[in-house]
Amino acid sequence: MIAVLLGVGVSLILSLLGTRYAIRVLSSKGYGQEIREDGPTTHHTKRGTPTMGGIVMIGSTVVAYAIAKLVTQQAPSASALLLLFLFVGMGTVGFLDDFIKIYKQRNLGLRSKAKMIGQTVIALTFGALALSPWLEDERGQTPASRHLSFLRDYDQWTLPVVVVLLLIWLFVTGFSNAVNLTDGLDGLAAGASMMVFGAYTLVNIWQANQWCGQENISYGQCYEVRDPLDLAVVAAALTGACFGFLWWNASPAQIFMGDTGSLSLGGAMAGFAILSRTELLLAVLGGLFVIVTLSVMIQVGFFKASTHSGAVRKLFRVEKGHRVFRMAPIHHHFEMLGWEQVTVVIRFWIITGLFVGAGMGIFYAEWVAGT
Repeated sequence: MIAVLLGVGVSLILSLLGTRYAIRVLSSKGYGQEIREDGPTTHHTKRGTPTMGGIVMIGSTVVAYAIAKLVTQQAPSASALLLLFLFVGMGTVGFLDDFIKIYKQRNLGLRSKAKMIGQTVIALTFGALALSPWLEDERGQTPASRHLSFLRDYDQWTLPVVVVLLLIWLFVTGFSNAVNLTDGLDGLAAGASMMVFGAYTLVNIWQANQWCGQENISYGQCYEVRDPLDLAVVAAALTGACFGFLWWNASPAQIFMGDTGSLSLGGAMAGFAILSRTELLLAVLGGLFVIVTLSVMIQVGFFKASTHSGAVRKLFRVEKGHRVFRMAPIHHHFEMLGWEQVTVVIRFWIITGLFVGAGMGIFYAEWVAGT
């Protein structure tokens, strides 16, 4: 538990102080954000705000974890190192995207294919290592499993490695892009991510207390997770990093996390779900990110369908090129309806809190029901 406290405390301080320094450095170099022209007009005033603040979040998390390990004199676990690899790797893809935007002074960074290739390479490398027998512990547990999971593995079905890798790719790319889509208003993605990582801190601590590798433990309700307590250290460090960054990212934002931050945070969420055997629970804890992504899919899908299909236009009685929302992702829809940006962010934080509360309630209720 000392390592967990060190992780959140050190990361918070580093993020709080480091972000202030990053604002000064990035501003002096002119590394400002480009704004999409078709977005809400209120966002045009944000053009030039320093971006790539995700670098500080990544650095704070990694350094805080390292300090926690040094102080407690504990060796890093395979699960934590894999999670940090995924976190930093996705952040690197995002950094390249941000840097191209700044260098070429445009709102488009990496081409979509190039970005997806980068995400795919990182996700599949993470998946292959997480399933590797080289990383088995003394109990034969690998960081990831070949079973689908909600609150724990469904042992009835052992999936082929290719299928597991495909699911890992889907989770990692899906959630990294989901957080990226959500990062459109000051403080929205940082605040929502902080709640999800806080939840995973508690989940991993609980799994460590009920870990199957302990003596005198009930094997009916224990958790077969390889390194739950070390995952809690990383989750705590991420929570602290988001908290410290939010001080400067809250409206009016003095810095943006950029794709460097959003892709790394989304990848880390998927990593926690995979390594803690709670893949489907992430859809509840990260319900806001799921809603935001679905809003974009609905908008694009219905626009294309109504454009190319007369039957769809006739069925729904809409015109050609009809849009379901005034603008997607959905948080911009509410802005276009006249909601203040701060109002949208706070209400979406409340929605995130409700999802996180529901997810934690489901997690605990399952354990209580089985005891």
